Amino acid sequence: MSLAPRLDLRQSQSLVMTPQLQQAIRLLALSNLEIETFIAEEIERNPLLESAPEDDGTPEAPEPPAPRDEPATADELLNGPGDTGEAALDVDFAAEIFHHDSASDGAGMDGALGLNGASGSASLDAPEFESVASGGLSLADHLLAQAGPVVSGADAFIAAHLIDQIDECGYLTVPLSDIATRLGVAVTRVEAVLAIIQTFDPTGVGARSLSECLALQARDADRYDPAMARLIDNLDLLARGELARLKRMCGVDDEDMADMIRELRNYDPKPGCRYGGEPSQPVIPDLFVARRRGGWAIEMNSATLPRLLVNRSYYAELSTGPQDKMAKAWLGDMLASANWLVKALDQRQRTIIKVATEIVKQQEAFFLNGVAHLRPLTLRQVADAIEMHESTVSRVTSNKYLSCERGLYELKYFFTSAIQSADGGDAVSAEAVKAAIKALIAGEGANVLSDDTLVDLLKAKGFDIARRTVAKYREALGLGSSVQRRRAKALAKG
Repeated sequence: MSLAPRLDLRQSQSLVMTPQLQQAIRLLALSNLEIETFIAEEIERNPLLESAPEDDGTPEAPEPPAPRDEPATADELLNGPGDTGEAALDVDFAAEIFHHDSASDGAGMDGALGLNGASGSASLDAPEFESVASGGLSLADHLLAQAGPVVSGADAFIAAHLIDQIDECGYLTVPLSDIATRLGVAVTRVEAVLAIIQTFDPTGVGARSLSECLALQARDADRYDPAMARLIDNLDLLARGELARLKRMCGVDDEDMADMIRELRNYDPKPGCRYGGEPSQPVIPDLFVARRRGGWAIEMNSATLPRLLVNRSYYAELSTGPQDKMAKAWLGDMLASANWLVKALDQRQRTIIKVATEIVKQQEAFFLNGVAHLRPLTLRQVADAIEMHESTVSRVTSNKYLSCERGLYELKYFFTSAIQSADGGDAVSAEAVKAAIKALIAGEGANVLSDDTLVDLLKAKGFDIARRTVAKYREALGLGSSVQRRRAKALAKG
């Protein structure tokens, strides 16, 4: 074996993902609202792109549809040798066959892609979604407005700092000693300013614990007597339902204890939540599914998906004017980028429609009869049915919502694990089992059902499920154990 230096020639093949292909795959994981933001950024960057004017009710001549025997426009998405369009996008980008010559080649590629017919306009039967009104005055602004007339000088500065440390629920989350050290003042002075803040509206704001919050509200209602004070100081006993012990500690009878508990229920444990905070944002559906005489109509929500056009007349005007070599190259790049983006967005819509169509086909029983008829379904099943990669389906179903007559659902909702049937029949969806558990607990009445009893009742319904699985599903639904539910019923009677 020679140790001398030498030159060797090697021939190898590798499949490289172009930046355009990477971006096209990323577009699939975005919701319609995120796509709208992306398009706005592209329009600002590319002078040849513009959004189509909104429909003002005047009928427009429709664009001539592509002949049936022609390949989809997305098939020309990538120019060059090898597979193009849909086949090129439906890939597992993380596979070892891809060559990544930089760390950015594989960045942000976590999702999935797909295909099918172009989307139509939003259904006339689809529900209307109105934006939620913006939030009002924030809690901090509300408290500062009250502090202005009653504190001044250094106390005003302390009050502003204390208000800044009050969370959205109305609680002071930082120890007074830390605030005093930070501001260089005595703890007693900080306590005095906090006592002023605790007189502000809403009652209970500025408390450092739940007990203090309820005590402030009891004082404001003139109900903070020694018995109520002991009850508030022992909320842990109340939570455990130890009413007999509480009655002895408070020195009251059954009637007085019931009256005190009713009084506590009227107090707000989170007084700050009625103010400010970020306004809640409605979930906007990306797809509409409606039942028609001949089957199902599946349409993209075009209201959240602006139409993008390439201004070719502006390109012609710029290209005929005087320009140097660099300007001509830049203009060509802008035109190629604009054409690619229009085709990529078209491909994205077709892909989402195809995946959604298969989901509706697989879960038709759910759309007809409800959650009890939801079938077990995996990404692999849908991917095999539409002849696409599993990662493509995963990417398409992320951050996408479907609106139907039964409500608004994330596409991921329709992919659930299987629970074996007790009678040896077809497996059932985990969501169907959860719905059954919820219905049984909702109708239990005074006879609280234990998890073992739920197992027996579910087996009678045909669900072969273990006790630990029942407990897991019950907790996922936010339902307490039998002990917790029995205690809650006892407190409700009191």
